[in-house]
Amino acid sequence: MKLYFVSPLLIFFLFSGCFTISYSTKGGSLNPNLETVSVQYFANRATRVNPTLSQKFTDGLKEFLESNTKLRVVNTMGDVDFSGEIKNYQINLEAIAAGDIAAKTRFTIAIRVKYTNSINPDDNFDTSFSAFRVFDSSQNFTSVEEELTEEIIDEILDKIYNKAFVNW
Repeated sequence: MKLYFVSPLLIFFLFSGCFTISYSTKGGSLNPNLETVSVQYFANRATRVNPTLSQKFTDGLKEFLESNTKLRVVNTMGDVDFSGEIKNYQINLEAIAAGDIAAKTRFTIAIRVKYTNSINPDDNFDTSFSAFRVFDSSQNFTSVEEELTEEIIDEILDKIYNKAFVNW
């Protein structure tokens, strides 16, 4: 009776080593004529300014595109170009608890992106992307700011990539 249980497991482990499944988005749905990408500096035009956000976002977009596409990042104008600005970096009270005390705080970042595709101009767009995180109001914002900023930037980079290359 134990043989019936061991036998399928043994077969599974023997054959699982023979096959590998690989998923990659690198160049997945890109026009094969696209070879280069350029990313302009995203100036911070928000009312509240994080002094490192512009550079962090600009560099993050370049790294994201290098990692997730076959495109080569260039300093001159690429086949596709990303430019824009940081429009919003805001903290708002989210949920009011007993005694009119805020229980949650919402942290939002919004970035306007202008995408220019010289190979297929029909794909061009000028859109704002935003994301937010809610955190407990008892936490000091400066203690969670860096971690939440990274999470939000990652989410916005995914949205930009999907709009530019996946065409959802």
